Amino acid sequence: IEHISCCYLIFGKISESTLPGTRFQLHAALDPDGGVNSVQHYKLNQNNNFRLEVKDRGKDGKVPILQLQSPLDREVSSSHRLLLTALDGGKPPKTGTMEIFIDVLDVNDNAPVFTKDIYSAEINENSPIGTTVIRVNATDMDDGLNGDVSYSFGNVNNKVRGLFDVDPSTGEITVKGQLDYEVDDSYEIDIQASDSGAISFRTDKSVTVHIKDINDNAPVIEVTSLSNKISENSRPGTTVALISITDLDSGVNGKVISFVKDDVPFTLSPSIQDNMYAVVTKSQLDRENKSIYDVTVIAKDAGEPALTSEKTLRVVVSDVNDNSPEFSMSRYNFYVTENNPPGASVFSLIASDRDEGDSALISYHILRDGGYENKVTTFLNINPDNGDILALKSFDFETLKTFQFQVVASDSGTPSLSSNVTVNVFILDQNDNAPVILYPVSSNGSAEGEVTDHSLFALDRYTGQIRTLRSFTETDEAEHKLVILVKDNGNVSLSATATVIVKLVDSTPLYSLN
Repeated sequence: IEHISCCYLIFGKISESTLPGTRFQLHAALDPDGGVNSVQHYKLNQNNNFRLEVKDRGKDGKVPILQLQSPLDREVSSSHRLLLTALDGGKPPKTGTMEIFIDVLDVNDNAPVFTKDIYSAEINENSPIGTTVIRVNATDMDDGLNGDVSYSFGNVNNKVRGLFDVDPSTGEITVKGQLDYEVDDSYEIDIQASDSGAISFRTDKSVTVHIKDINDNAPVIEVTSLSNKISENSRPGTTVALISITDLDSGVNGKVISFVKDDVPFTLSPSIQDNMYAVVTKSQLDRENKSIYDVTVIAKDAGEPALTSEKTLRVVVSDVNDNSPEFSMSRYNFYVTENNPPGASVFSLIASDRDEGDSALISYHILRDGGYENKVTTFLNINPDNGDILALKSFDFETLKTFQFQVVASDSGTPSLSSNVTVNVFILDQNDNAPVILYPVSSNGSAEGEVTDHSLFALDRYTGQIRTLRSFTETDEAEHKLVILVKDNGNVSLSATATVIVKLVDSTPLYSLN
């Protein structure tokens, strides 16, 4: 201040870290007057941080000194405006003023502060890499580099570092790896905000990330026990297999409906243990109807869209002896020509059994009841393995024309089952008997005859009656010899001959038959 009553400006800079009590000497005011009319004292406007001291240096006058009274805080007030007034001792006194502008220089005395007390986010599992999870924000009241905030992970493990990334400039947390609700449903991420001061300040904040389940897991069907063979006489409700059905998803995504596919005699029965089921029979089984079942268990969750799994169990129905042998016909009629060779097969019958193994192994025998038919069946024998029937002797149509017997087929199951069939045997005639001349004519066949003299006698070929063709005369022989040939109509004709002597007498002829 060179002249009283003139106003001047002065600019200064003081670090906010300056300690209270620090003094700053100001330029003294100049007054050309001397003595009592020169500068006598100074005063400073009312403020909270500075006070004025005046030091008397004798002939050099009084010097104003600015003293820091309380700490400066740039973040509260970045500048201060002071008004210094110099007064002389004249009457009336003259004054001069000087405005002092003080910029408070920043020091890094503030740590970054996050704008929220709690950071929490929710994100779907399987979100694409680069998806934004949440953005954190921190501010620093300092200036310049001291207030320049960057973000990084704090004390987090490698697993978190592999799944998430944080932008150091924006504080944006993004997906870096594969998020799987079934592995972890939430993460606590320690985010650190740091300023760029020479001595950096850091602030940590925990960010909670909840992983939201989506329906990305199909139900899992696991067979814990399986009896792949079941007897066909098992009762309904018999357990074939034990299975567990689980779904790693949660909520409705993990709610599973299970059932057996197609129309098979099996169903699912829930167990008292969670997620456990028994595959049981729901109706009677019949191996002869179906011996192998592919039982498909389907598990379907309630998610949108629903996911489905299936597991196929092969169940083999084992046999029990529940079927008797069955003959190919309900009754057999066989025709056997007489004079058959003894020991040869005359006919055969066959039976089958719907069971398997020993239960289907059939043996045959003839039922012998001790009656008349039993006598006949003693002439027969049956091969127990294949049902071939052999005649032990030749049959004679003239003695036996027909007979009946029964054959039994028995399986080898336990207990054995059997069935009977009636066999009717008809003996067919062969031309094995030559004609026999009888009186009256035999009914075994027609006969034809011949006589030696066709002019006197005639022979009826069907009745065998000999009659004269004319009256005898004295010139005729007294005795006539007739040779009669009798033959049948067989394919291979058989015959017999007889000699008839006809004697002529005066009255009634006499016949003699040799």
